[in-house]
Amino acid sequence: MVLLSLLVPVVLPLVLAAQPALAITAPELRSQRSLQDLQPDMHGRNLQQQEFLKASLEGFDLSDTDLRGAVFNTANLQNANLQGADLEDAVAFASRFDGADLRGAVLRNAMLMNSKFTAAVIEGADFTDAVLDLPQQKALCARASGTNPRTGVDTRDSLACR
Repeated sequence: MVLLSLLVPVVLPLVLAAQPALAITAPELRSQRSLQDLQPDMHGRNLQQQEFLKASLEGFDLSDTDLRGAVFNTANLQNANLQGADLEDAVAFASRFDGADLRGAVLRNAMLMNSKFTAAVIEGADFTDAVLDLPQQKALCARASGTNPRTGVDTRDSLACR
């Protein structure tokens, strides 16, 4: 019994150390795995709930792509083709959509805080209940036009333009 009590403090830590460590994968690592499958032409793909953290998607063709619930935090989508894309419930914090083609895109309930849309084409885009910074909303209202072909919502109405 004495020998056992002397061995337990020495052997038990060695046995526990031999067990594999379990850890939650960091979002950036999950994002890197999903980015491995990305190609410049992603037209019409199903990318629901994918994570594109710090992703460079500049100039990518994401037209008619299902991006519902996708996360684009600090992503670069400059000059990307998002025409007809479904971005409902997407999160794009501090992302760049400068020069992106968002014609006919659905951005309902999207969280778009700190994101930039300089020179983005938004004709027929539906921003219903999307969360935007006020300066971005005003800038988008200045050029908003058209009606979304899928939802039937006027772009100006979806942005609550005055």
